[in-house]
Amino acid sequence: MSTPGCSDDVCVTCSDTATPATVLSLLGDEMAIVRFEDGEREVSIALVTADVGDQVLVHAGEAISLLPGGTA
Repeated sequence: MSTPGCSDDVCVTCSDTATPATVLSLLGDEMAIVRFEDGEREVSIALVTADVGDQVLVHAGEAISLLPGGTA
């Protein structure tokens, strides 16, 4: 089984980019606060098994993949 991830820099469906972020805290209902280069936001982590310190790839407010390298 392979690890899911993006194979391109841009989403084929909506032409938006996915952005790396660091999980800062876990909230209820499969949500988390993450840090991007430009600030912090709340995103869904329903599609990934993420923990505080993990690097995730976020697209359209949804963490879609854990980035290689483990926790930050």
